[in-house]
Amino acid sequence: MAKQELSMQDSVREAKRYLDNAKEILRDKARKEDGYYQDSKYVKMAGHTAYTGVLFALDKYFGKKGKGRKDVDWYKQNLSPHDKKVLHSFLTAYQVLHLDMAYDGAGSADLAKLGMQEAERIIDWVETRTAA
Repeated sequence: MAKQELSMQDSVREAKRYLDNAKEILRDKARKEDGYYQDSKYVKMAGHTAYTGVLFALDKYFGKKGKGRKDVDWYKQNLSPHDKKVLHSFLTAYQVLHLDMAYDGAGSADLAKLGMQEAERIIDWVETRTAA
């Protein structure tokens, strides 16, 4: 059975679903106390999930790379000529969601909130550019 290609609208919806799932993981599993999440396993899971949503939206917008895997530099090169503000949002999302949360399990609720806001900004940017 062939994979069905998602429309841009469906891809944006799916990216937002990733973000919603990440927020749900933090809210329901990471146990926030005094502004910090107590369970780094779920912080890591939420960070990875949210960052995946960002990449999902950007991948659909920019298309295929060609050979090899996409890396952070590929995304930076593709975003740079389009919108410097969104490039900065991407760099912040990469740092917060991917490195600080997904790898290090950083438990600051304020940091997680910043990462989610930047992810939403990027996905909204993709949505506005692909609206028919």
